[in-house]
Amino acid sequence: MVAAGYNPTVRRRRLGVELRRLRETAGMTGEEAAERMSWSGSKLSRIERGQVATNSDDVRDLLELYGVQDPGLRQTLVMLARESRRRGWWHVYGDVLPERFEVYLGLEPEASVLRFFQSQIVPGLFQTESYVRALLSSHPDVTDGDEVERRAAVRMRRQELLTAEDPPDVWVILDESAIHRPIGGPLVLADQLRHLVEISQKPHITLQVLPFDRGAHPGVNGSFDILEFAESDIYAPRLVHLENLTSSLYLEKTKEVTEFAVAFEHLRTAALPPAETRELLTEVEQRIRSRHAKEDEENHG
Repeated sequence: MVAAGYNPTVRRRRLGVELRRLRETAGMTGEEAAERMSWSGSKLSRIERGQVATNSDDVRDLLELYGVQDPGLRQTLVMLARESRRRGWWHVYGDVLPERFEVYLGLEPEASVLRFFQSQIVPGLFQTESYVRALLSSHPDVTDGDEVERRAAVRMRRQELLTAEDPPDVWVILDESAIHRPIGGPLVLADQLRHLVEISQKPHITLQVLPFDRGAHPGVNGSFDILEFAESDIYAPRLVHLENLTSSLYLEKTKEVTEFAVAFEHLRTAALPPAETRELLTEVEQRIRSRHAKEDEENHG
């Protein structure tokens, strides 16, 4: 797992998970606890979901309310509250990053295992710079070239975790449509496919393509990410991340996460093995380059 130092997002989520557990153990609903604290229900909910930082005094008051006496646990949670208020490296890009993505940026480096199913595009950790810029330029929220460059810089920095001293295990399954969609044009796609072949040969990375001819499969309803974390006394060990154009959703309930994990196993079984995946990627890349060269020759002949 990549060491992330004082990762404020992860601290907030760890703190929130534990505070919610302690509230439930105390037999209180969120509404009851918020009323006892003279807070709005939304404030407590955002704290428990790790969406906002909280101060150590509020944490102490919650622990008193929940009847928590264990000095070690109290000290740990107060320390998490203090650390959750620190800023991550991505803070300097806050003007171009939606808040929901800042949460993900904090979680990703802490994961020991990352599993992605992508139905339309190459996942961010595997994208080339040209591919990134082409994607960002098509986003309706991006207003100018400077914003594209700043968002691209964030995405490229994310990829540093793949070459870290102790990187996470990364397993990606791509629907075949993702390797044919000419994002950025044919040559950008060809370069992207070559990059996939190269990066997939790293020992901690597994890449598979799910062919069209497999028909219906558990991923037809959309892409998803599964993040797994090293066991901790204060953390949910796995969560699922779902994203659309305007929002992100994090699932942490065991039943829901298990369903996605089972779906991923079905997709893994149906997809081409890694070696055959590289053969397909190389074949598609060469076909694209050959077609482009022929068209270029005809246009200039």
